[in-house]
Formats: sequence, C-alpha cells, structure tokens
Amino acid sequence: MQSLSIPASKSISNRLLILQYLYSTLKINNLSTAEDTRVLQEALQQISENDDSVINIGHAGTAMRFLTALLSTLEGKIFVLDGSERMRQRPVKILVDALNHLGADISYLQQDGYPALRIKGKKLTGNTVEIAQNVSSQYISALLLIAPKLPNGLTLHLKGKQVSKPYVQMTLSILSKLGIRTEQNNEIIKVYPTDKLARQQVNIEGDWSSASYFYGAMSVLNQAEIRLKPFDKNSLQGDRKIVSYFISFGVITRFDANQEIVLTKQKDFKLPESVHFDLLETPDLAQTLAVTCLALGVKCRLTGLQTLRIKETDRLSALQTEMQKLGAGVHITDNSFELFEPVVQHPNVSIDTYNDHRMAMSFAILQKKYPELVINHPEVVVKSFPNFWELFEDIS
Repeated sequence: MQSLSIPASKSISNRLLILQYLYSTLKINNLSTAEDTRVLQEALQQISENDDSVINIGHAGTAMRFLTALLSTLEGKIFVLDGSERMRQRPVKILVDALNHLGADISYLQQDGYPALRIKGKKLTGNTVEIAQNVSSQYISALLLIAPKLPNGLTLHLKGKQVSKPYVQMTLSILSKLGIRTEQNNEIIKVYPTDKLARQQVNIEGDWSSASYFYGAMSVLNQAEIRLKPFDKNSLQGDRKIVSYFISFGVITRFDANQEIVLTKQKDFKLPESVHFDLLETPDLAQTLAVTCLALGVKCRLTGLQTLRIKETDRLSALQTEMQKLGAGVHITDNSFELFEPVVQHPNVSIDTYNDHRMAMSFAILQKKYPELVINHPEVVVKSFPNFWELFEDIS
C-alpha cells in the first residue's frame, strides 16, 4: 500500500516556533498542521504586532506554558494570557513561581495558580532556580527555551521524580543541534547565553503519538502492512517507544528508506493474557494502549500516569467512564489505570470525547472492530491531526 503521511511532530514544531521567534535566522520545514501549532503561530504573530493585548490560546496547553515564559522576557510589553474554561483549571503555579523568582512580573487575574495571567515583560536577570519536575515537563521546557536569551543564561535545579523525561531531553537536543551550549549533571541543567544563531534550516519528522493509532489499528485488523512517514530511527521523541510496546501485540516495525516505517503483524501470534507498561516517560500513549487492550481482550495495567489528570480532560476518569459504558471492568488511581475485565458487552454506544483529541483517536481503534460504535465530536482531532479520519479510513 502507499505510505501514509503522518503530521509533523507537534512537540518539536512548538519548541522550534518559540526559538524561531527568539532567533530570526532559524527556518522551519514541515511544520505541524495541528491546531495547537496554528494557535501558537497566531499568538506569536499577535505578540509581534502588539505591545499589549489579550491572547487567548483556547485548549492549547503547550502554548500556555511556553508563552508564559516567553512573554515574561519581552521588556516593556504587557499581555493577558488566557484560555478555555478547561485551561483555567490547569495549573501553572510551578512555572509562574519559577519565572517570578528569576525576576518576572506575572500575576493571576482569577484563581491563584491558574490562568488567566497578566504578564509584564521584563529583563530577567536571575539565572538560577529550583523547579519541581514531578508535575509537567512543559514547565521545564518552557524555561529551557527562553534560557539562551537570558543575559546570564539559566541553571535549573530539578526536584522530585521526573515525569515525561523524554520531552525535556527533546528540548535539550533541539537547543544543542541549533548550536546552543547546554550541560546536564544529574538533576542540574545549565543553558549558556547565546545572542545569535547561525542561519539554518530544520526539517521536522512525523509525530510518533499520532502514529500510535495506526499501531493500534494494525493490531486488531488483518492488514498485511501499513507504511507511515516521515520517521527517523534516531528520533528525539519519547513516544517512539510505541515500537517496543506493540511487540507485545505482535506488531513489528521496520525502518525503511526515505524515512518510512513499515508495520507488519507476526503470523500466528499468541496474545498475552495481560500486559503492564510503566508510562511515566510516555503518558500520551496511555489511551492508545488502553483501548488497544480492550479491543484485543487483553488485561492491562498502566502506571506512571499522574500527569493525565491535568491534560485536556482528566484522561483517567474519561477512560474509565467510557469503557464502563461498553461493559468493561476498569479501576483507576491517581497515577494508574487497570483494565481487569477487557470485554465489550455494549458496542452500540456513543463515546464522549471531552474536547480531547486523544480520546477520539484512541477509540477509533475500537471502532475498527465494532463499526457500530459512535464517537461524539470527532472533529476534536484537529488539535493534533486534522486529516486523521481521512487517513484512518484508508486502512481496514
């Protein structure tokens, strides 16, 4: 079959957009078409054209964190940074406290610790700060992205058990590849001040999180193979671990020429009765794996999921509610998900998506097995994968 083009990595795109704003010599190729990236692009354009205005980023959590840091460095400019009702429930206190410690002037307009924010741009002369790393890696990445433009650079002291570690490593790798000097010694990260960058172009690879839904489909269908592009064997993305996770379901990945990956299913593969994955570093794969296990009738225990409570929705509760509609047995805690009875007794129900793109795309895997299943508000996929349904319908 032809190779399906998966959208460029949203995570890499959004990091590069912040850096492109700071360094005009940077050119980006194959930018993500995701709504989150478009929202960030529009916000950066608005910042360029105005010294003060209200910026509303809707549901775009990455944009909220990254812009909070960026806006705090824009001397003489004053902005209000706001979002959707759900965004106003997502905490930013850890990041705001760190920025204010460095000399920023950020205050809350509604509830303390949450958007909306009033940000008065200043020259941040502080260069050392402690920050918790057990809530969201985006707080750390937001600081790292502005760090090279701070007059004294930045030294971060990370506290607590790190979550989503690959996303921080992704940010550091991007900085290093662009020519920005960084150092990491255990829980201390240092970024050196960098006034200018050499003129250069960066090509963005496909998004592994988006590819995961095709892995799920491959596991439940009789498809001979699925080809996806563009993907790099030496990817910066933590979610490339989907390659090893799906070996448990008999799906094998081959890296081919021209940045293609070829997914094939082992013949006469015997599914395990149960699986256990620690997703502390890859929480965005939780819904894919949970729904795949339900579709295959495999029990699963997923741990390391504490960040899912503060995503687009409370993803743990959402998974439990929707799977129980189907008749499955589910148990959740603050950081784990257990599918102890992986059966679909009521396939003709409607699945709510909670303004969460990953809810829609993960349950699309189950829809391949039970076409009578209805997914409400399928349009939410525009957040990360605008043409998802068009491509997903091509495989059967």
